Amino acid sequence: MNKVVAFLNANPVQYLATVGRDGKAKCRPFMFAGELEGKLWFCTNNQKDVYKDMQANPEIEISVSSPEYAWIRLHGKAVFENNMAAKEMCIRNPIVKGQYQTAANPIFEVFYLDAPHGVIADFSGNPPYQF
Repeated sequence: MNKVVAFLNANPVQYLATVGRDGKAKCRPFMFAGELEGKLWFCTNNQKDVYKDMQANPEIEISVSSPEYAWIRLHGKAVFENNMAAKEMCIRNPIVKGQYQTAANPIFEVFYLDAPHGVIADFSGNPPYQF
């Protein structure tokens, strides 16, 4: 998990893919919030389409590439939890704080990936790191 966390932290704007409520693929820029209690956490706003899409179908995939042409594909089930410790971790990010001001904001939601799995790969010809 450490390698996954390090890769996400080093490449802060990832892309989160969902299946929209219209049945079509949706991909959006997203930010990794951090690891807490062995879980990978993210946050969003319960007024956004992405939140509603994940409520309808929580299976998501996250991807990002590094400037060195390595990439991660991370799949899991989005599990929303009213976890104040995770919200406090997320709100430490100045971008998140600017949007929500406080961890107690009623539209502020956090979720973690249940059973995350995927690969970190590159063009080196070496086998990908699977997790």
